[in-house]
Amino acid sequence: MKKKYQNAFFIFGLAVLAIMVTQLDFAQVWDGLRRAGYWFAAVVVLWLFLYMFNTSAWYIIIASTAASHKGERLRRPREVGFWWLYKVTVSGFALNYATPGGLMGGEPYRIMALSPRIGTERASSSVILYAMTHIFSHFWFWLLSCLLYVATQPVNAFMAALLSVVAAFCGLAIWFFIKGYKKGIAVRCMNLLRRFPGLKRRVQGFIERHEEQLATIDSQIAALHNQNPRAFVSAVALELACRVASALEIYFILLVIMPSANYLECILILAFTSLLANLLFFMPLQLGGREGGFLMSAKGLALSANAGILVALIVRIRELIWTAIGLLLIKFDKRRG
Repeated sequence: MKKKYQNAFFIFGLAVLAIMVTQLDFAQVWDGLRRAGYWFAAVVVLWLFLYMFNTSAWYIIIASTAASHKGERLRRPREVGFWWLYKVTVSGFALNYATPGGLMGGEPYRIMALSPRIGTERASSSVILYAMTHIFSHFWFWLLSCLLYVATQPVNAFMAALLSVVAAFCGLAIWFFIKGYKKGIAVRCMNLLRRFPGLKRRVQGFIERHEEQLATIDSQIAALHNQNPRAFVSAVALELACRVASALEIYFILLVIMPSANYLECILILAFTSLLANLLFFMPLQLGGREGGFLMSAKGLALSANAGILVALIVRIRELIWTAIGLLLIKFDKRRG
């Protein structure tokens, strides 16, 4: 990636991060860190390993696009080193956290970082595929969490209705993504965008100029599901495993004030908190939405408001730390991975 683009991503992310830090109540932050003690360090280190799940899923997708592009069996992509890709993964998520709209920041950075190594078409298709897989795994996580709630918690009429709505929504989204995997999604998205007033002419021109590239991207997206089902399942399983393992973060924090903390309840807290936060995707770091989600989830599971506040605070600080790490990693790029 050209240095000027690196600097642009870095400066933008740093500016947003600085704004978010100023929104913190530093007295409350210090009190929360003091209470969490060494468990806070465990939470930060945990994400060192969780990002390996994300990187592995993207690595498999890159290998699958290479295999489908050349008609070969799935194998290690020589152009991309795992640890270089790990760095790009962390930086991409940092930009996603800091950018309103979520995918507006990290995905362009990933494509621009990867393009010099494997070409723009393969880079674009692998990034789109990974974003699809990441979101796809969220819907499976939320759907399975509905079943977990029914199996482990008392269900009243209100919760039955809420869970039914969430399950139906997730089921519909999963169906949509499977259709997208089978037939590709790039051309479909462009056709959808050109229906919006004011965008028709621009999008139509883009489609005409890049018709061949869009078709190639769609063929590579379809190839992951149709030609490499094992790679597809592996990537989705890694992302889903990451969702489940990330509940350890909540579990570690709750152990500070609740030695009898239940890991299954931590999965439910994470599921419904992340669902609410993603509904507020337009806010940087889902400011406010995530905190509200923790409080509502804690109350719904008969936990104290104090527990919800502590979890929300520690998670917010961890996110800021890893966002800062990801932004700094943008400045450390070597030509070979």
